[in-house]
Amino acid sequence: MKNALITGSAGLIGSESAVFFAERGYKIFGIDNDMRQYFFGKQASTSWNKRRLEERLKDKYAHYDADIRDSQATEKIFQENSFDIIIHTAAQPSHDWAAREPFTDFTVNANGTLAMLEHCRKYSPQATFVYTSTNKVYGDRPNGLPLVESEKRFELAKGHRYYCGIDESMSVDYCTHSLFGASKLAGDILVQEYGRYFGLKTGIFRGGCLTGPAHSGAQLHGFLAYLVKCIAAGIKYTIFGYKGKQVRDNIHSFDLVNMFWHFHQNPRPGEVYNSGGSRHSNISVLEAIEKIEKILNKKAIYEYNPANRIGDHIWYISDVSKFRSHYSEWDFKYDIDMILEEICSSGHF
Repeated sequence: MKNALITGSAGLIGSESAVFFAERGYKIFGIDNDMRQYFFGKQASTSWNKRRLEERLKDKYAHYDADIRDSQATEKIFQENSFDIIIHTAAQPSHDWAAREPFTDFTVNANGTLAMLEHCRKYSPQATFVYTSTNKVYGDRPNGLPLVESEKRFELAKGHRYYCGIDESMSVDYCTHSLFGASKLAGDILVQEYGRYFGLKTGIFRGGCLTGPAHSGAQLHGFLAYLVKCIAAGIKYTIFGYKGKQVRDNIHSFDLVNMFWHFHQNPRPGEVYNSGGSRHSNISVLEAIEKIEKILNKKAIYEYNPANRIGDHIWYISDVSKFRSHYSEWDFKYDIDMILEEICSSGHF
């Protein structure tokens, strides 16, 4: 049996990865200490998802309640097991929260990533190493695009080089990233370097909005899941800036993990891929509210705060054509309507 190590295994992408790879014959070793509860409160705890994994995967899943910043604890896991793939999803994921505790944010996102890379190099150098990065590595540079305002969204004019989505050539320099964006970029560059310098089979996936029914949504992270939770429960939702017309491309956790799978079959060391919903699956906040109201048959209660979040994007759609060119058999399974229907019917808000 092949072995997969997944950090953040009880989170959205970690749990999807665990199920996906277990179904393909892998023994799953999960690292997750539920720091999401520390970041965002009890309502964002991933403990329910850990229990779900243990019940569903049974002896195919071994859980470690370890902190990725604890290099000695994680090194022991590597010393005792050999891995075929390492999927590193554990992170502090909010650009707002990062400003509260910059040291915590950086040590989790950068130092924790360095520890995982070094353990991989020492104990499982043949393994594929997948890193879930973020579109926030581009900072607020996308906000300089010539956007046009319509009734419910900002949009880029057809014919613009980025109309089909932002590709990997966009500069990461001379822009405001948020501290979260900076810490994730540090991890991003480290993973690239371990691929290019040491020859490890590393892949970097710069996600758009990652979503799905296993998301423990909170105000500061998990846009669609939290919005569904608010509308379903009658909780007031706050729209931060840009008139609610800011656009996000949303990729279902299954589609992203399927990217990991295709990369794992033929890894390209140090390669970077923008990985979002692209033109196939994107939505503005106002459009999302309208669609969810129709699905749940409930009216949203929301207020508008004109102060946009620092480093936040007005419009971001990923160009996934580079990944498609390298892995032509991959395709989306979910579009935005399917994603919203599934989250609304999941019952986990």
